[in-house]
Amino acid sequence: MTVQQILKQYWNHDSFRPMQEEIIQSVLLGNDTLALLPTGGGKSVCFQVPALAMEGICIVISPLIALMKDQVENLKAKGIEAVSIVSGMSKREIDLALDSCIYTPVKFLYLSPERLLSELVRERITYMKVNLIAVDEAHCISQWGYDFRPPYLHIADLRELHPDVPVLALTATATADVKDDIQQKLLFKKANVFQKSFERKNISYVVQNEENKLRKLLDVAKGVNGSGIVYVRSRKETVEIAKFYNDNGIKADFYHAGLDTAVRSLRQESWKTNKTRIIVATNAFGMGIDKPDVRFVIHKDMPESLEAYYQEAGRGGRDESKAFAVLLYNYADRLKQEKKFELSFPTVAEIKQVYHQLAGYYNLAYETGEGLSFDLDIAEFCSRFKLDPIKTINALKFLEQDEYLSFNESVFLPSRFRFEVRNEELYNFQIQNPGWDSFVKTILRSYGGAFDNYVNLREFDLARRANMNVQQVVEGLKKLQTFKVLSYLQQTDQPQITFLKPRQYTQALYINKAAIDQRKATYLKKMEAVFAYATNKKCRSQTLLAYFDERNVDKCGVCDICLEEKRQKNSSETVDDIVNEIVQLLSASSLDLPTLVTSTNTGTEKEKIDTIRLLLDAGKIKFAGDKLVVG
Repeated sequence: MTVQQILKQYWNHDSFRPMQEEIIQSVLLGNDTLALLPTGGGKSVCFQVPALAMEGICIVISPLIALMKDQVENLKAKGIEAVSIVSGMSKREIDLALDSCIYTPVKFLYLSPERLLSELVRERITYMKVNLIAVDEAHCISQWGYDFRPPYLHIADLRELHPDVPVLALTATATADVKDDIQQKLLFKKANVFQKSFERKNISYVVQNEENKLRKLLDVAKGVNGSGIVYVRSRKETVEIAKFYNDNGIKADFYHAGLDTAVRSLRQESWKTNKTRIIVATNAFGMGIDKPDVRFVIHKDMPESLEAYYQEAGRGGRDESKAFAVLLYNYADRLKQEKKFELSFPTVAEIKQVYHQLAGYYNLAYETGEGLSFDLDIAEFCSRFKLDPIKTINALKFLEQDEYLSFNESVFLPSRFRFEVRNEELYNFQIQNPGWDSFVKTILRSYGGAFDNYVNLREFDLARRANMNVQQVVEGLKKLQTFKVLSYLQQTDQPQITFLKPRQYTQALYINKAAIDQRKATYLKKMEAVFAYATNKKCRSQTLLAYFDERNVDKCGVCDICLEEKRQKNSSETVDDIVNEIVQLLSASSLDLPTLVTSTNTGTEKEKIDTIRLLLDAGKIKFAGDKLVVG
């Protein structure tokens, strides 16, 4: 099929969005390609369509586990075979997924970048017929990017395994340094960038210096019709602010990465279909969700970078109609960010301490643990060792940077199971253990495909069908696992830690201080850019565009700064007109104050009186008895 036919068959669109087709043709010609498309520009189509047009499998590298899972589910719903391999999966699950990519017609393999460190994954990829390597959120490969992830540096290793396969790097935001860095790190054969302007003419950027942020959240929702997104920093706040809106008669719901997949899908759908007006979310929300008619996006707290802000604010107004991007800011926000900055850069000694405490937490002996994954209850871990949570999380990120472990915050993995015996062996087990026969039959009737692959399972649904309670179902599945009838993996929404190397002795634990210092300088620069955006009295759109190296652009005319300038200009012009009219009236004859005010046609009564005071103070007019005359 042609790319147009593929677009029509699977997406039911008659034409591509701007620049999509040029990017796709570049890929089909075998060119390494960097595509910068703003949020909502349709980045996934740029690799999914050419991959479907070519024989073989597309490997997609993405740091966003929730987005990977959503895309895999969407592709499967279209009848396209896709699999994902993320942290928290068992070795057996990974083994089966990789086999399916080699021996079955899977078209897309989604990987988190950490998985490229695994010898098993890299070896299996050599046996795959790869047609494209797609790198989503490609700014993560750059040390100058706002979300640098060291495992991304290993993507270039795929090029050694498949040197003739083109790379398509995709991101919504990148400065000039980052664009160059992406192409260099991904070993582009030649520079090749497709970029749309970052300008969003229909978005009115607004910064509100506000102490009472809850009141302002309500004011915006009441003042702007249509649906909205409110971004907050914590899961707890998503719940509290959604309740605040509902208590004030505005239909809202909350969303964060810890929610069950089915719950997330229901909440997304309710919001997308306007049954829910406002979604209150952490930054886990929005990736890959294309709702055109979002009328406002509010950031209750300061974003960590202008890249992140631009992406999240850009989820408003995708239908090209007017939308508002509102940032609520006060001086306390600066103090909070500066405090967070201090905690974001632990010392080398503190990082080493966290590493050994973590290994002890999981009872790992020295020179053991490579490849093992564990759930991490951050609160419990920090409580046990009397650690600061923010500093601890950042210590884990630096241990990830030096490739001792992989750390994924808030990974939700549903419960899943797989039969470890063949059909006939299971039948014999049921005959020999009649007490288990009904439960096993219910499982078989409820879930297909579990003899070949791990299948997602909902204990609540199974309990209802088996006329049991959830705890009985969990215990039953665990018991069948001890019988080696099946493998059962319970759901988790905890952060995941994977040890990439065996536990190191202290003398062998090298932490790259120079890299930490570099990250610190980059972080500070980005933090100051956000403060400058919030406090400078310059067109907001111009400020954002200049940050992304688009200069010499016109003022937007619709941000809070531009509108204030217009108000001041109009006010100044009104005063000039009132002055001219008053001087003309008094040049013709002297008038008392009430008569002068009523005889002046320009401006409001207050504006007229204020202007008369100015003229008196300046000596341009004066009182002669009870009459006013030209001075």
